[in-house]
Amino acid sequence: MSPSAKPVADLEWPDVPGELEPIRARLIAGEQLTREDGLSLYASNDVMAVGRLADAVAQRLHGNTVYYVRNGHINYSNYCTLGCTFCSFYRRKGNDARPGGFELSLEQVFASAERIHATGATELHIVGGLHPDFPFSYYIDMLRGLRKRFPILGLKCFTAVEIYHLAGRAKLSTRETLMALKDAGLDALTGGGAEILNDEIRDRICKGKETSAQWLALHREAHQLGIRTNATMLHGHFETPAHRVEHLLKLRTLQDETNGFLAYIPLTYHPKGNALKVKHTPGALAELREFAVARLLMDTMPHVKAYWITVGIGVAQLALRFGATDMDGTVLEERIHHMAGSQAPQGMTVTELEERIREAGRVPVERDHLYRRVSRPNDAAGTTRH
Repeated sequence: MSPSAKPVADLEWPDVPGELEPIRARLIAGEQLTREDGLSLYASNDVMAVGRLADAVAQRLHGNTVYYVRNGHINYSNYCTLGCTFCSFYRRKGNDARPGGFELSLEQVFASAERIHATGATELHIVGGLHPDFPFSYYIDMLRGLRKRFPILGLKCFTAVEIYHLAGRAKLSTRETLMALKDAGLDALTGGGAEILNDEIRDRICKGKETSAQWLALHREAHQLGIRTNATMLHGHFETPAHRVEHLLKLRTLQDETNGFLAYIPLTYHPKGNALKVKHTPGALAELREFAVARLLMDTMPHVKAYWITVGIGVAQLALRFGATDMDGTVLEERIHHMAGSQAPQGMTVTELEERIREAGRVPVERDHLYRRVSRPNDAAGTTRH
């Protein structure tokens, strides 16, 4: 619990309609919610009451604190051997009819990192497509080069399917691959690629990607090796509330086992430039319900993150009253969601982030990639782990 959190006894639980009273009672008793509870939260006509419950849980965990990080994104390439129908980012190498393919040399990666580092960033977020040609040494040399040049930068890199791809390139087990990447400088996994942890839905939106069990197994393996990870969910396409509940409970089960997740991030499907043919994206209330249900179902997940790149700054602010306790960060040089049609700005300043958090009635606290407080010269609070 953060220093700004109030004792539980000083916080009142909100009133809710009768349909949500059994859920409220279980929360007060400290019990985990059930699958049926999750379905009830999605079915409730009173999304504001669901939000009030999630806000109460978030305050019991972190008080009025909302975290952010000074960070930037590096996408080393969008050439990919897969062709997920929801993805607007990937390109085929060779005779792909779509323009916009790219790949970065290591020197270009280091130059991007230098620009981000110059802003005072403490985190790099690095992902890319499953490149058909890059050798395993490219990724090892990338991490080693970044660690040598920027020793204070947290390296949050790669998704589960990238690790499977790299293991194949290196002819190593996934455990050996993770160990080699960690030795080269990897700090954490990004958590992307979870999509929906239901294989029927995965076959519709990302056929050929790793299965739900494989995604979970890879993250379990990372946790066992001391590599912390995030977890995501891509919603707003073919999935139903039952699929979302299944997804959240699978994440909760793994977190109960390993305590290796740092945060959960709901990601909104954007329809521009892909083959999925789903044109109606979720509205603001549906977005907010996703944050609230996640906060209520996954009681052992430290944070629910409002990633303003996907939901927009306004909804991200509101999410801070619907269970979210992290607003990601400055997010410099993001490409993936902007290529899918995100209208969010390319990056925010620290001043803007802190103003948005304060407007939501919360206290902004800068963190690093592992949720340790970052102390700046004008900050006397020191550095503590949360």
